[in-house]
Amino acid sequence: MKQVKHRNSTSKVLGFCLAIMLAFSTSIFAQGDVAAGKSLFNSNCAACHKLDKDMTGPALRGVAERLEKDWLYDWIRNSSKMIKAGDSYAVEIFEKYNKTAMTAFPQFSDADLDNILAYTSAPKVVIDTPKPVKGEGGSNGISTDIVLALLALVLVVLAAMLYMVTKTLNNLAKQAGVEVEKTDSIWKRFVKNQFLVLVSVIAFMLFAGYHVFGFFMQVGVDQGYKPVQPIHFSHKIHAGDNGIDCKYCHSNARVSKTSGIPALNVCMNCHKNISEVAPATADADHSKEFYDKQIQKLYKATGWDGQNYTGAPEPVKWVRVHNLPDFAYFNHSQHVTVAGVACQKCHGPVEEMEILEQHAPLTMGWCINCHRDTNVKTEGNEYYAKIHAELKKKYGVDQLTVAQMGGLECGKCHY
Repeated sequence: MKQVKHRNSTSKVLGFCLAIMLAFSTSIFAQGDVAAGKSLFNSNCAACHKLDKDMTGPALRGVAERLEKDWLYDWIRNSSKMIKAGDSYAVEIFEKYNKTAMTAFPQFSDADLDNILAYTSAPKVVIDTPKPVKGEGGSNGISTDIVLALLALVLVVLAAMLYMVTKTLNNLAKQAGVEVEKTDSIWKRFVKNQFLVLVSVIAFMLFAGYHVFGFFMQVGVDQGYKPVQPIHFSHKIHAGDNGIDCKYCHSNARVSKTSGIPALNVCMNCHKNISEVAPATADADHSKEFYDKQIQKLYKATGWDGQNYTGAPEPVKWVRVHNLPDFAYFNHSQHVTVAGVACQKCHGPVEEMEILEQHAPLTMGWCINCHRDTNVKTEGNEYYAKIHAELKKKYGVDQLTVAQMGGLECGKCHY
């Protein structure tokens, strides 16, 4: 009986404590708007804080349960004042996080702070997203390999049937006493026909010459080349799903000959606060764990330990995708800034590429055709107005192409 009473007493105490905690959490939620708090947190706090992981500052989920409300109000509005005043916990936090002073937010009203604290007190919601199965959601069509295999099988069966029919007919003829005339094989008859041999040799030489020429014309043409990079970077996620402008990362393309390889610090502008991807980002070929691992590779390369830079970065050996011959001159700024050519015209639908590949052949003929087909924007360019007017009169056109402006001169690209 005593043991039962003890258990009942313990249950009552635990139930009482739980009720107090729930009542306290409910009071916090009642004082603030979680949705409004999330918006304020993302725009003001997320640069240095996460809810469930330390970053530049400590993790903030449940902070309203750990610290007094008035203390939090004073800290958020002016943390430096509390540190100078010698508040023990304020000094402890300041020392623990590399003496990084927190930005003061004196503009926050009590309602704003209640909303933020309500958001930090919201329970963590874990969404169990099933992992996509490779092959699901794809095309329902039959594989090309299967179709080719079936066709090959049909041809083998037909050849076997033809052989069997011929052999059966010969056997029946022998049984009936009909003499089967023996003829030369098809190859002997072919060799005896000199005209047919001559025509076949000429056809073979033309066919072989065509393919040999085509083979050598493809030397140095890497269309479709998509190497595996040391850190997997998805243009589909960044340029497609997130809508990041190409020139945010490749800023040199606007002012320089080359587009440049973005420095990893450009990546860290966002990924300093993004250490993992959302479950919905995963697809049939790449899981959430795979993408999270790539972010950790980025952190290792930049020397970021989650709160600060360690000063021990590791260089990344990127594999170049687009590589023009050294004797060909190409200027990105001339095309991107002056001509206003979209990146996709040469690089294809980059926003749809999981792995970046060379979309265009980048051959001389491809460039020349573009210069022949692309019109020059002559409007608003008063410096060349006279030249434009004379060239329009010379060619009898209203729109000048790059070729008519001298875009086919050898010295433009091979000086």
